[in-house]
Amino acid sequence: MKLQWSLIAGLIFALLTAVFAVINVDPVQVNFFFTVVSMPLILVILGCALIGGIIVGSYGIFRQYKLQKQIKQLTAELAKLRENSTSLDSFTLSDKSVSADSSTQV
Repeated sequence: MKLQWSLIAGLIFALLTAVFAVINVDPVQVNFFFTVVSMPLILVILGCALIGGIIVGSYGIFRQYKLQKQIKQLTAELAKLRENSTSLDSFTLSDKSVSADSSTQV
């Protein structure tokens, strides 16, 4: 359900950005430090929105990769702890059976 609301919000934002860009078609001067270019404002708005989307998407992918790596590490640690726990349980069970055998012999 959360994914659906995110998708709807994204589509509404994209629609508002497109409408805003279509309204602003006047040419503007863009300074790129080394040169000045005249281009329609619609291209500047859509280009900035695209660059912002790429940055946010890259951050999301990086965060997801980091979380998957942490999940893999914690899963391995949990498996190791479970292995140690079962070996400890078998050790205590065998220790109890040895002590029970020795008490019956006395």
